[in-house]
Amino acid sequence: MISEPSRYYAVELKALPSRIGQIRRIVSAHLRHWQLDDLVDPVQLGVTELLSNVHRHAQPDKECTVELELLLDRLTVSVRDNDPRIPVATESAALDLWDEPDALATSGRGLAIVGALSDSWGVRPRGVSGKTVWFTLTAPPRSDGPALVGAEAGFGLDLVPLAPVVSYSRLAGIPLGTPADAPALAASAGRGV
Repeated sequence: MISEPSRYYAVELKALPSRIGQIRRIVSAHLRHWQLDDLVDPVQLGVTELLSNVHRHAQPDKECTVELELLLDRLTVSVRDNDPRIPVATESAALDLWDEPDALATSGRGLAIVGALSDSWGVRPRGVSGKTVWFTLTAPPRSDGPALVGAEAGFGLDLVPLAPVVSYSRLAGIPLGTPADAPALAASAGRGV
């Protein structure tokens, strides 16, 4: 039996600048409906960064899916696109968030921003079909009414990688685990650090 509510929402779109603002408002409305008001700002920023990456870098098209999944106390936000190339967050991009040299740069820090605002983030390759870039946030406890179970809970896709994961600490810059056959990349960073 599930003791906490579970929710799922997905929207398909073409990642164009005009659509990104609309998706931010839609995501905001869903989070508020789920009574996750405290997560609206970080989720909006994370979704904006991931959709901007799709708009700027994805090939052969800009088609993507934004998914929100609330399971117990964890909100997972993901953007799935059709480009199999795996994005790489550079150590220098993370440092530039706090240092002066490239403080006025207008691009190149999206994944570092996602890493800084989330509890964890990662990339799950889908072979030639593309990839899913995801991040998680801790959801505040809900205090309204009884928990939903079964079909009422709105089960969605499990976005936590099931395969071995290479995990990196943003602060130490040292791999925490490096399985040789890891098909997915992930990073973890403490929000607000």
